Amino acid sequence: MEPPVKRIVTGFLVFCATLITAIAGYRIGGCTWLNSTYMVVITVFGVGYGEVCPINTPALKIFTIFVIISGTSSAVYIVGGFIQMITEGELQDVLGQRRMVRGIEMLEHHAIICGFGRIGQILARRLEEARIAFVVIDNDPERTEIAESLGYLVKTGNAANEEILRAVGIERAHVLASVLPDDATNVFITLTARELNPELRILARGEIPSTEKKLRLAGADQVILPASISAARIAHMITHPATLDFLDEGDGRNTLNELLSKVDVQVDEVAISPNSPLLGSTVGTLEARGKGTFIIVALRKANGQMIIHPRRSLILEREDILIVMGHRGDLPKLVQRYIVKRKFNDSDYGQPETL
Repeated sequence: MEPPVKRIVTGFLVFCATLITAIAGYRIGGCTWLNSTYMVVITVFGVGYGEVCPINTPALKIFTIFVIISGTSSAVYIVGGFIQMITEGELQDVLGQRRMVRGIEMLEHHAIICGFGRIGQILARRLEEARIAFVVIDNDPERTEIAESLGYLVKTGNAANEEILRAVGIERAHVLASVLPDDATNVFITLTARELNPELRILARGEIPSTEKKLRLAGADQVILPASISAARIAHMITHPATLDFLDEGDGRNTLNELLSKVDVQVDEVAISPNSPLLGSTVGTLEARGKGTFIIVALRKANGQMIIHPRRSLILEREDILIVMGHRGDLPKLVQRYIVKRKFNDSDYGQPETL
């Protein structure tokens, strides 16, 4: 059966062609333009109010029959297309696509997930739990249908295509995760995304270790190797079974912070803002102000460099992000003391505290 949208378009074109041909035919038959138009309207729509042009020749009679059959048939064909669209739910699909496009256009500071396979689905679920806005790109209609059924914003297409990335607002995005199982595709996506948004944070999946270098050269800030991570976890299961049993408590549903909270400890990220009074201070100075209630376990520089257990003499610079661990309640006091007041919106969820 012909798709309903195509039926509507085809019927509309035939209907318009019939009207134009009929008006021209009656004009050639001796009617004025206005009378010709009037004759077409009352003929096609079956009104029959009154003929203003005499149909007194066999040619005009045959022509009028043609106008009646063609006009009525095309009108019925159009109506049939609308009925088919409604019965098949395509009208709702069209409206749903419009809502999807509007939703994507409203995104700001969001995440882009390229690939909705096993890893992409887990990632989307975690971002939804963290209330971080995101959009999914995949060229498999079955996977995008699953994503839509879960209420996610979705764009069907090749994520390496510039038009697709622009359509999901890559210029406004904060982070892109390319998690497709094909390394070459992930490299192409990374190259394209980096060109479109130099400030974008890009996380890329790699199946083999040799791909990591290519992905970083393409512009990836971080490369995740699922095979290496799985192997490391299995090794830890063998060497540190008790520790992993603790971390996996609750069937793996608890986050590390939730587990640490049970022993009154938490891990937080603290970003140094451009006008922070801590600019120019050292790591040791900040820890001293905390009076031993927390420690700085890592520091990420603005260029993405991660420093594990930074030295106490390291000077804090603009856009540095501190990863701190301490007792609950102590870190918030420090944050409240140096926090730069700002308004929060949906895009701030999951973002580090700002000092």
